[in-house]
Amino acid sequence: MDFNMKKLASDAGIFFTRAVQFTEEKFGQAEKTELDANFENLLARADSTKNWTEKILRQTEVLLQPNPSARVEEFLYEKLDRKVPSRVTNGELLAQYMAEAASELGPTTPYGKTLIKVSEAEKRLGAAERDFIHAASINFLTPLRNFLEGDWKTISKERRLLQNRRLDLDVCKARLKKAKAAEAKAALWNDEVDKSEQELRVAQTEFDRQAEVTRLLLEGISSTHVNHLRCLHEFVESQTTYYAQCYRHMLDLQKQLGSSQGAIFPGTFVGTTEPASPPLSSTSPTTTAATMPMEPSVAGQAPPGEAALCLEEVAPPASGTRKARVLYDYEAADSSELALLADELITVYSLPGMDPDWLIGERGNKKGKVPVTYLELLS
Repeated sequence: MDFNMKKLASDAGIFFTRAVQFTEEKFGQAEKTELDANFENLLARADSTKNWTEKILRQTEVLLQPNPSARVEEFLYEKLDRKVPSRVTNGELLAQYMAEAASELGPTTPYGKTLIKVSEAEKRLGAAERDFIHAASINFLTPLRNFLEGDWKTISKERRLLQNRRLDLDVCKARLKKAKAAEAKAALWNDEVDKSEQELRVAQTEFDRQAEVTRLLLEGISSTHVNHLRCLHEFVESQTTYYAQCYRHMLDLQKQLGSSQGAIFPGTFVGTTEPASPPLSSTSPTTTAATMPMEPSVAGQAPPGEAALCLEEVAPPASGTRKARVLYDYEAADSSELALLADELITVYSLPGMDPDWLIGERGNKKGKVPVTYLELLS
């Protein structure tokens, strides 16, 4: 009991002297041992890494789960070491509502059939989103959390120890300075000077040792950046795969709706009236599964069941022709296609049985197939 009381009293005394030293430094009443410039740069770099890692982590969590209540719930489950309950994505919920609406409104009606098709596409989009969220959480969020909850806590602990060692060192320096000043006036202070010098040597040794430990940890931030760089690449890969899947699913749905629209509304012009997105480069450095197609269908090849068009025999319909503005340059793959230049105006029309992703385009006495995604149809 006496030993514990003495230890508590000693700890309290050390804490008090550190507090006094820290306060006097703040008011400019005590000298402070400064760290070298390289060490200060390492500290600043570590703080910057921690702050930006936190921000990137939080915003990525918002991207993957926009619902703040759901994020809080997932955080609580994680802290309680319990499995997070599985949730349907917004796309899957929309798919469910559309399927139920089709069942009630009539699955054999044109509207019901379309609801079912869109429902199936939304379900596939929801599944792709779920896979993306899972991959991003494992490959990106988890390593960032591990750094903040592991390496950074260790660095913070050692920095606090270094701060305490530095305060102890400066207390010993101040004590020795006072003892030497008193020694000049009274020879009785010789023992106090010797004691202060011994305490200073011990404090300096402990400070140097702790500074080296902390320096090694701070230099490890470079390895952290390398690891986070690898995780960032994996995050981009999973995001690219996700958007490629979404593009393919929506392209398939567009084809289905385009073919059914012609059957439901005979004579209706098939094609989008909104500016399309620019064509995606086929040289993307992603995996084959994540590569998006350049055109709606393979250039120069007729889709299954569609006979090759003889352009000499093609005549524009009496009605249904429209003007279109070309959005991007397009190089014809063969003689059946029409080469396009951005911003030029051409006349376009659709023929029965054509792939809905293609139109017949005419410019002067030239004609040929053109991809819908390269055009802005004008009213």
